[in-house]
Amino acid sequence: MKRALISVSNKEGIAELAQELVALGFEIISTGGTAAFLTSAGMSVTEVSKVTGFPEMLEGRVKTLHPKIHGGILALRNEDHLSTLEEHGISPFDLVVVNLYPFRETINNPNAGWDDAIENIDIGGPTLIRAAAKNHRYVTVLVNPNRYSEVITQLKEHGEVSQELRKELALEAFQHTAAYDAAIASYFADHTGVAGFPQELLLQGHLAQELRYGENPHQKAAWYRGGKQSGPVLEQLQGTELSFNNLVDLQAAWDLVQEFDRPAVAIIKHTNPCGAAIAGVLSEAYKKAFDADPVSAFGGIVACNRKVDKETATKMVETFLEAVIAPGFDEEALSVLSSKAKLRLLACSSAGQNRKVIKQVFDGFLVQEADVETVPPEDWQWVAGEEECLDDLVFGWKVVKHVKSNAIVVVKDGITLGVGAGQMNRVGAAEIALKQAGDNAKGAVLASDAFFPFRDTVDLAAQYGIKAIVQPGGSLRDQESITACQEHGIAMAFTGRRHFKH
Repeated sequence: MKRALISVSNKEGIAELAQELVALGFEIISTGGTAAFLTSAGMSVTEVSKVTGFPEMLEGRVKTLHPKIHGGILALRNEDHLSTLEEHGISPFDLVVVNLYPFRETINNPNAGWDDAIENIDIGGPTLIRAAAKNHRYVTVLVNPNRYSEVITQLKEHGEVSQELRKELALEAFQHTAAYDAAIASYFADHTGVAGFPQELLLQGHLAQELRYGENPHQKAAWYRGGKQSGPVLEQLQGTELSFNNLVDLQAAWDLVQEFDRPAVAIIKHTNPCGAAIAGVLSEAYKKAFDADPVSAFGGIVACNRKVDKETATKMVETFLEAVIAPGFDEEALSVLSSKAKLRLLACSSAGQNRKVIKQVFDGFLVQEADVETVPPEDWQWVAGEEECLDDLVFGWKVVKHVKSNAIVVVKDGITLGVGAGQMNRVGAAEIALKQAGDNAKGAVLASDAFFPFRDTVDLAAQYGIKAIVQPGGSLRDQESITACQEHGIAMAFTGRRHFKH
């Protein structure tokens, strides 16, 4: 008789699977909770304790850790191993069905504490899974309820599970235990107070969806999601499927508006803001951000740091937008926005800035802290002129850190008038931003993400009537820029911190 070991925390589909296995002539061996569940469903089950000759002990911490279980899973089907099994009265297993204690669900429960987390670290389950996956040449391992029917179909049609499927299921099993251990390691890292970067960095994520393509149609792509929140960080409320570029732009837009306490809106194209503004109410902030560059705003990604109301939504449907992300949308806003059925609406339940930034390079990856801190204006050094236009300078300084380097932003009255992004030299970025601002640049301010290597940017700013500049400082030629500001009557502050964004 073939034997199946079943021990699951998630009981989804397990009764149906067990019934099919019994009909196919399998003996079912199971642990306490699962055995009771299957027995209550009317099936004949042999409890693990009867196989091992030992009761479940230590409040369930020890159940399956026994040679009569693991010998039956790990034995090769050769003469030597089968002889050893017979000598010790051990029968082999053909199928192992296991999923693990709900560790991730437990730590996502705000009422759960350290002790709850520890008791939901599964020991026997991962050991069973790894043993069966190691011996997949002879043993089928199942960790995913979505695969139950596939295994039953093969058993019915061929009397066994194919070697190809057993290998595929073993891969899934090892991925399952690896992700589980990564979650535990991450939890311990968060609760032990160890500073700095770990010796081993474990990344975890589950496949949320395969995307239509990546940055370009010829590139395949997928979206993996992770996180510790009890609910999704991002919830799509409406619209067509998200693309790779949508998701990248959504993150960039969301990060930018998190900089502000006042109602703020950013409109993003290719990860750079084409318009950003703050105002007393969200609808006004949206109008200002849109009017900053209405040509580029067409087809943009919009981020708001307030719940979208009807008035703001009414303005949004006047043009084509790819997506809108906000903390939420009121019912009237959703009703208005529903007229644009393809418009993607995303509700974001987390500020999403306290994270590590990871970039793949060569045979590894780089990890850094997100650039979430900025120098407050009271710590700035005024190196030319007197303090003035401070609100606009602070606004520009917060926006420019979210623009690709080399970056220049021109601002007036809490609105971006011109944005120069990703240029190979700083004066080139300034030319783009100032040209875009045009006559409106008179009396505006300019923010630069890094220092001026020469005075040329200051001289250009003076031609457009810029009133004040904020930049990190730190160039060997700082005095040239300071002198240029003094000559042109431009105030300038040094922050002492740059904000490159590559």
